[in-house]
Amino acid sequence: MARTLRLSDYAGASIMGLRREASATLNAIGLPWGFQGLTSLPDALEILPDDLYAADSDRGEAIMVGRFSLAGDVHVVENPSDIWLQPAPTRAFARRLHGFGWLRDCLVVPEKDGAALARTLVDSWIEAFGRWNGFAWSHGVLSARLLNWLRCGEALFNTDEGDRKARRNRFRALLRQARYLQRSLPIAHDGAVRLRCATALALAGICLPRQAALQKAGLQALVREVGRQILPDGGHVSRSPRACAETLIDLVTLRDAAERAGISLPSEINRAMDRLAPMARFFRMSDGGLASFHGGGECDHSALAHALDRDDTQAKPFGFAPHSGYHRAEAGGATILLDVGKPAPGALSTSAHASALAFELCTSGGRLVVNCGWHDDQPASWREAVRASAAHSTLTLDETSSARLFGPGWQRDLLGPRLVFPSGSVTARRNEEEMGVWLEGIHEGYRSSYGLSHRRRVFLAADGGDLRGEDALFRPVSDGPPDDVDVRWPFAIRFHLHPDVRASLSRDSMSALLVQPNGDGWRFRTDGGPIRLERSVYLAAGAPPQRATQIVIQGDAEPFGAGDRPPNRVRWAFQRLGRIGGAGGDTE
Repeated sequence: MARTLRLSDYAGASIMGLRREASATLNAIGLPWGFQGLTSLPDALEILPDDLYAADSDRGEAIMVGRFSLAGDVHVVENPSDIWLQPAPTRAFARRLHGFGWLRDCLVVPEKDGAALARTLVDSWIEAFGRWNGFAWSHGVLSARLLNWLRCGEALFNTDEGDRKARRNRFRALLRQARYLQRSLPIAHDGAVRLRCATALALAGICLPRQAALQKAGLQALVREVGRQILPDGGHVSRSPRACAETLIDLVTLRDAAERAGISLPSEINRAMDRLAPMARFFRMSDGGLASFHGGGECDHSALAHALDRDDTQAKPFGFAPHSGYHRAEAGGATILLDVGKPAPGALSTSAHASALAFELCTSGGRLVVNCGWHDDQPASWREAVRASAAHSTLTLDETSSARLFGPGWQRDLLGPRLVFPSGSVTARRNEEEMGVWLEGIHEGYRSSYGLSHRRRVFLAADGGDLRGEDALFRPVSDGPPDDVDVRWPFAIRFHLHPDVRASLSRDSMSALLVQPNGDGWRFRTDGGPIRLERSVYLAAGAPPQRATQIVIQGDAEPFGAGDRPPNRVRWAFQRLGRIGGAGGDTE
């Protein structure tokens, strides 16, 4: 496999690793950089930013009694503030814990004074980690913590409750972290982490009084990063729908805070938001959540809705995002999203998935066909498995992903869990007619290893009740004849169903009946059967993992041909039957 890696990738990763090690060593020694002026502390935040994210009162109640459920693990302590003295069960748990995304959950438990517990937990964190800690102060964790502390600012900083000295310590810790972020932002990991660091720095500079230097540095960094990372069609350079939506949510929060402070944001940031909002609508399905591609799940439905409500353009979703590499088609209450792009390159691919030509289908009855997806509250043991092609609704050749992860070893240690796509192109086209919309994509992730390209064609009828598809494996004419004409390559085409969909096979195993929660029925048919129903899992909606079902078509492809006939061509269809029973009714 020809890998898209150069010597400069290794050199750049080595240099950046050395810079981070040097920074960590100097901060561990305790040099007083950025501590000047910390004796002159504010009495309150000048601006209180809105928190668009929804709080979970059940999780808040659990935290009140010392039960922390994060990243697929549960850690119980007798006293909640002792959580910082205990070893975390996993690194993923620790990242979620130190990021304080759960802090808002405590604030919605007023009858048990959740705000007081929130302040106590922040104060105990400051006592344990407020000076420096290599993990707790890593850029991804630090930027999340700053944003979450500011969003909970009324309870933490603008309150007369509790000890005045403790409140001053919170301001001191907030400023110390913001100044460290200002100083070290160039060595933050590229992509969404660095973009969020710039947003957190800018928001801190706006919300804190007399911090014009922080504000200026944050806005300058943010202008630079949105220019690098927000694509012309509004997508994020990682191709992740979640990264697009969360960037929009963060920037809307920043813009609203700036307006209250009487500050005009640079035009580059406003233009980025004007592109992000339509793209977030592009990725949004009819249930209010996002399609699950490239390391993201459904996202917080409430936060996304609030952010889009504040979009002045109110632009409708478009059909093709050429820079992000996705097609979208809507008809009769049905929406399909098709991935027709490569994984993001280089360091931006550490959360990417091998999802070439995968699709998701949402109907008026809810999500029907999905990818397994991902959510940061899921157990880390699932993370690598759901990045494989088999975890997506697409074709897999010889049980091999269309893009590969580095195996354990020095390359992965140096470069991170990058996804490497073989050399070759991904092409796409669409044709809109009165009868419906045709989508087509071709990817060459298997060409270098197997000599075959994968083509997927999809047709969505104008009434939204008929989705037809064709998957083909073909050998490009320019490659000449194969070395071995007798070899056969096994393939599988998978359609992962949402957990709420019930499926039953027909007697001849050539079709399946699918029933959605509202009773809507769909018939799946194929000329490539017999088909099988196998177990699957859905992680995009949050912990715990949900059991699901997948439809699997298997075959053996010839190493030659144009993919215009079996066995190298398989046709399939999802056809709406109408209302055939309630969520708990009989499907027979």
